[in-house]
Amino acid sequence: MGKAYWVSCYREIKDTEKYASYIKLAVPAITAGGGIFLARDVAAFAYEYGRKDRTIIIEFPDIDSARATHDGKAYGAALEALGDGAVRDIRLVEGA
Repeated sequence: MGKAYWVSCYREIKDTEKYASYIKLAVPAITAGGGIFLARDVAAFAYEYGRKDRTIIIEFPDIDSARATHDGKAYGAALEALGDGAVRDIRLVEGA
């Protein structure tokens, strides 16, 4: 089984306090699950659709680790803290 990538694209951060609370819980939950942050910023360039959303790319040893981290208790607490504080989507993708 190869590496996997967790890709988060933020369309809007509606509540910066909720987002800050989420980050405090999410980062340790993700790193404890084997995640390594590769990129965390607003896109430098945007082609095609043209949205320069905040994008986060996290590498995991495999898809099972990525999914277990997302569905786990520690990350669940981070999601609860975020609540409706952001509009985003998350994709888990297996590496090529």
